[in-house]
Amino acid sequence: MVVGLGSMGKRRVRNLQHLGYKNIIGFEPREERRKEVEAEYKIKTFGDFESALAEKPDALIISTPPDFHIQYATDAVKHNIHFFMEVTVDERIDDLVKLCKGKKIVAAPSSTFRFKQSIRKVKELLGGGTLGKPISFNYHMGQYLPDWHPWENIKSFYVGKKKTGACREMFCFETGWLTWLLGKVTDISCMKGKFSNLEADIDDVYAMIYKFDSKVVGTFLLDVVSRVPYRTLKIFCEEGVIIWELDKVSVYSAKDKKWVEYSDSEKLGQKAYWIKDDMYVEEMRHFVAAVEGKEKYSYSLEEERDNYLLLLKAEESSDKGKHLKS
Repeated sequence: MVVGLGSMGKRRVRNLQHLGYKNIIGFEPREERRKEVEAEYKIKTFGDFESALAEKPDALIISTPPDFHIQYATDAVKHNIHFFMEVTVDERIDDLVKLCKGKKIVAAPSSTFRFKQSIRKVKELLGGGTLGKPISFNYHMGQYLPDWHPWENIKSFYVGKKKTGACREMFCFETGWLTWLLGKVTDISCMKGKFSNLEADIDDVYAMIYKFDSKVVGTFLLDVVSRVPYRTLKIFCEEGVIIWELDKVSVYSAKDKKWVEYSDSEKLGQKAYWIKDDMYVEEMRHFVAAVEGKEKYSYSLEEERDNYLLLLKAEESSDKGKHLKS
């Protein structure tokens, strides 16, 4: 059962159908969304959550706004149902971690970029040893907030609200795969604030310094004001440089004194989105495989909680004007 049939919920339905799964139902309180999904994807939908649960779903895919993720995940645990949920920025995440202890269900937070081909190439390069130890990094993620969903007013969209603001959500999303590449964050310093004239009561820029337990140190600039979308990571190693730019990886070898490029072969796209669907499809495949007992889910609720706690540390660092241990 896909819980929430907005843009991400529809994407998850599309991903599951691409993988060949047909026994899918949806829950969505808004009637116009249910009608749209029923017409486009030919699945049965419900406007009442309890009626949808009565269908006895094997798993929930929770794609609601972030402030509802924990609520539906908690319902899943209480009914002993496997669940997958999108990125969470909610102080109740620790309660959910405790609730899941001892339960024989797959509790799967999303970390989509761990399934992106180009990110996996960076992981492979870092683990290969030919470039030596990574020493420092620089990462910039930026995209103008009104461009995220041009069809929605940011005042009514969760990314324009204080608790679930875009930078808060993307902090956890991006940190989820940066830690996969570079290790656990041990120290953080942050300066954040509202620096633009966006019509939303949110902090729109977070400028941070991360230090990882791998001794890698560097900067992470996160903003929702850039009129051109950017995701650019540079990792400076003892024997070379890795530059990742969404779909492309460029590698410089000091030994060979030349650059080599690798590009994603991702093809699954959707109108109005500049990021391909391939990694979302692979993430759904992995989750279903975990539910079926064929694979162990690769990103834990504990990691999701730790990334949320790191967000709080970053915000505390900015508010107090000092560097903090994570």
